[in-house]
Formats: sequence, C-alpha cells, structure tokens
Amino acid sequence: MRPPLSTAPETLTVPEVMHALRLSRSKVYDLFRSKQLDSFTAGRARRVPVDALNTYIRLQIEEAA
Repeated sequence: MRPPLSTAPETLTVPEVMHALRLSRSKVYDLFRSKQLDSFTAGRARRVPVDALNTYIRLQIEEAA
C-alpha cells in the first residue's frame, strides 16, 4: 500500500512566488536570472522548489540582520 500523498506542494508557480514575496513578475524573473532564487523549467512552465524559496527568505533575513 502506498503512503498518502502530501497535500503541501513541493514546487510553486511564478504567480505563487510573486504572491509569497509580494513582488512583481519581472522582479521574480530578475531573481532567477541573478541566481538568487533557484528554479527549473518543466516543459514551458517555470517552477520553484519550496525549499529554494525558504532558503532565499532565510538568506534575506540573515543579510538584513
């Protein structure tokens, strides 16, 4: 028997990242281009691992301290 699937997503869409960080689409893509936020493409869709978003936020907090 398979274990139940987690209801929490492992990846986020660009609009979800925009909402989470309260940033514009262009700023999120700037983060991708500058390698500050890891992402990957699946076909034509860009996805951000939740762990990558958490790491980005943690690093921003550490830099601000």
